[in-house]
Amino acid sequence: MSKATSPDPHARGPSGHEVRDQIVDAATEYFGRYGYDKTTVSDLAKAIGFSKAYIYKFFDSKQAIGEVICANRLNMITVALDAAVADAHSAPERLRRIFKALVEAGSQLFFQDSKLYDIARTSASESWPSARAYEAHVKDLILKIVREGREAGDFERKTPLDETVDAIYLVLRPYLNPLLLQHNLDNAEQATIQLSGLILRSLAP
Repeated sequence: MSKATSPDPHARGPSGHEVRDQIVDAATEYFGRYGYDKTTVSDLAKAIGFSKAYIYKFFDSKQAIGEVICANRLNMITVALDAAVADAHSAPERLRRIFKALVEAGSQLFFQDSKLYDIARTSASESWPSARAYEAHVKDLILKIVREGREAGDFERKTPLDETVDAIYLVLRPYLNPLLLQHNLDNAEQATIQLSGLILRSLAP
C-alpha cells in the first residue's frame, strides 16, 4: 500500500516513476522502524543507496515524502469506512458502523504501526493536505448518511442539515483525529456504542 494515491504539490518528477515509488517504499519501512521525526532525508538516502540530491529530484522535502505515506495510510482507513457502510441496510446502521470502523482502523494504526502513526499525528497537527482530505471524506460520508436517513424517514428534518452534520462530526472527531485518538482509546469500543446510540436517539423523527 505504499504507492502514491494522489498527486502531491511538493512532489517532483512523474508520480508513477519507479524510482519515486522506490523512495516511498523505503521511507515507509524506515519511518515505520525509526519514526518520522527522527529520520532525515540523509538517513533515507543512505538506506536506499541514493544521494540526497537525487531524492530531491522527486521530493522537495521530508514532509513531501511523508505526505504520500500519510495519504496512503489514511486512504486505507477511508476504504475501510466505505466498506463498512456499503452493505448496511439503513442510515442508522451506517452511522453505527462508522463509529465502529473508525475505532478499529485507528487502533490498528496506533498499536500495529505506531511509528507510522507519528506521521498521521504530525499531519493532523500541521494540517497537511492528506489530513484535510481525510477529514473532508468522513464529513461527506456523514452528510450522505444523514440525507439518506431523512429521505427514508429515519431521521428528523427540523434541524438544519449542516448543523446536524457538524455535530455528528464533532462527536466522531476524537476517534478520527490522530492527535485526539491517542487520548481516547481506553474503552473506545464501549464509548462509541454509547455515543452512536445517543446520536441516533437525537436524530429520531
